[in-house]
This record gives sequence, C-alpha cells and structure tokens, in this order.
Amino acid sequence: MNIWSYIAKRILLMIPTLFGVIAITFAVIQFVPGGPVEQALMELKKGQVGAGEVGGGGGSEYRGRQGVDAERVKEIQALYGFDKPPLERFGQMVKGFLTFDLGQSFYHHMDVWNLVKSKMPVSISLGLWTFFLTYFISLPLGIAKAVREGSRFDVATSIAVLIGYSIPGFVLGVFLLVMFGGGSFVQWFPLRGLTSDNWEQLSLTGKVLDYLWHITLPVAASVAGSFAVMTLLTKNTFLEEIRKQYVLTARAKGLSEKTVLYKHVFRNALIPLVTGFPAAFIGAFFTGSLLIETLFSLDGLGLLSYESVIRRDYPVVMGTLYLFTLIGLAVKLIGDLLYVWADPRVQFESLSR
Repeated sequence: MNIWSYIAKRILLMIPTLFGVIAITFAVIQFVPGGPVEQALMELKKGQVGAGEVGGGGGSEYRGRQGVDAERVKEIQALYGFDKPPLERFGQMVKGFLTFDLGQSFYHHMDVWNLVKSKMPVSISLGLWTFFLTYFISLPLGIAKAVREGSRFDVATSIAVLIGYSIPGFVLGVFLLVMFGGGSFVQWFPLRGLTSDNWEQLSLTGKVLDYLWHITLPVAASVAGSFAVMTLLTKNTFLEEIRKQYVLTARAKGLSEKTVLYKHVFRNALIPLVTGFPAAFIGAFFTGSLLIETLFSLDGLGLLSYESVIRRDYPVVMGTLYLFTLIGLAVKLIGDLLYVWADPRVQFESLSR
C-alpha cells in the first residue's frame, strides 16, 4: 500500500467517525432539560433565569413553559429553530457543517466560526508557549538525566519535576497571583488579560514587552505540570536505546560517547516523541485549562466551551465539537505518517490493520 492509498483509506474512515460523534452528541442533547427555549420562557416569566433551573436540551417539556401562552411558546421555538423535527434540524446542521457553516450562537448572536476565531488569540498564546517551553526544556533535560542516570543531578531534577507535576495548575496560579500579582506581597505582574488597556498606543517593543509581561504567570501555571511526563518519557526512551546491542557495538568500535549518543541513539529514541508531536502541538491550543483562563481572566476557547454548555448554546457546542473532532482525526493521520517517516521499518499495511 502506497502513501496516497493509505491517506485515502484513512480519510474514508474519518467520515463515519466524525458523523457518529456528531450524531451521538446531538441525540444526547435532545433529552437534557432546560434548553434555550426553556431559558427564554423563564426570563419571560420571571425577568431573569432562576439560578437553580438552568439545564439543557431542546425537546423535552420543562416547567418553565407553565403559565406562558402557547402561541408565545411557538414563537420562541421558531426563533431558536426548535419548531422543526429533530431529524430535520440534524440534517440542516450536517449540511451546514459540510460548507463550514457552523450556525449562529444563541447567546453571543454571532457566527460560531467568527466567535471561535475571536477566542483563538488567547488559546494560541497559551498553547504555543506551553508547547515550546515543554519540549525545549523537557527534551534536553530528559537526555541529560538519561546520560547521568543515578547521579545527584538525576535525583534532584526528578524530585523537582515530580513536585511540579503534583501541584495542580490552578493552585500554582493562585499562588503566583498571591505572591507576584498584588495579592499579599508584590505586584510585579498584571492580574488579567493578555495586554494592557493602552496596548494600541505602545511602540512595537512596548507591545512585545507588555504581552510578555501579561503572559508570564498564566504560562508558568500551565507548563509546570507538563514537564514531568515529557522529561521522564524522554529519559526512559533514551535509556532503553542506550542499553541495546547496537550501542554496545558502537562503543566497542571506539566511537566517542557524543557520537554514539547523537548519531546512533538520538534518532531511534526520538521516534515516540516525534510521532506524538502533532497531537501535542494541536492539543496545546484546544485543551487549554478552563481554570487557568478563568483565574487570569483570559477569554479563550476553554472558557467559551464551558459557558456554551452551561448556557445551552447548542450551535457553539456542536460547531466546536465538529471542528475539534475533525482536527483531532487529521492530527492522528499526520502522527501515523510521521511514524513511518521516522521509522522506515514500519509499513502502511501494519498501520491500517
């Protein structure tokens, strides 16, 4: 099987997977009470949504409808599109998804695609810094630990990264705010946002410094727990390769330790790390911490997804699910292609089984 046949086969398999994820989620939504229609009716009755009555779903009878004129109920159902049967609504949604028409947000009253794009700068900022800092610190550190296995350096760095891993990101974020954000000690860093209010008036250098000033604490809270997994994975992978017969043979030939490590061990040890590179790169953007974004008042995709579920903003829920699932399937394909590129011994036939 050549590369193009493999890619075509994987794309054909993506279609039912993507359709199944969307269909199951859409079906579940129909049975959850307290959807946008019910919330609108509660606002109509009480002037505001009762804190204990916010639920989800578009099809069930909800007590918020009691005492409201039937014609008014139909008008609100038509406003949100719930006057049509579920299958018809599902068909329209899928048809729109094929052209990347993700619909209109019930709450934000704007196109879902434009809404997602407006939240991307925050997620990209956190994702890029988290990804690059994690890889560019963890990989050299893991190699150094493997070369110095059992030394004081190995033990000390293991303790440090495990302590960082054991502290939840939001707890570290609170600590950083208290210590350096004007909590109880000093106010070296701002409390919220990615830029200052006067960012547009700053010079180019001033804008860069202002951005870095704002992003320091959120990134520190995000990456602290990421070092341990990548560092220890790198160390264990290199140790496994170092103990193999071909390394002993290279050393017996009189090659220097540096040549053995970087010419022979490095490529083989990096195979599992390289193949996970696409997933880690994309995941850094779309799996941002909701708590970190909330703690530092960063309006990103994590906060958008959470608020969409709470407010039952179904176009945003389904639209973002469609985008993230599609990206996830594409990243999985790229990871498999990188695996074959990194290790020529692997054939596409074995991956497709």
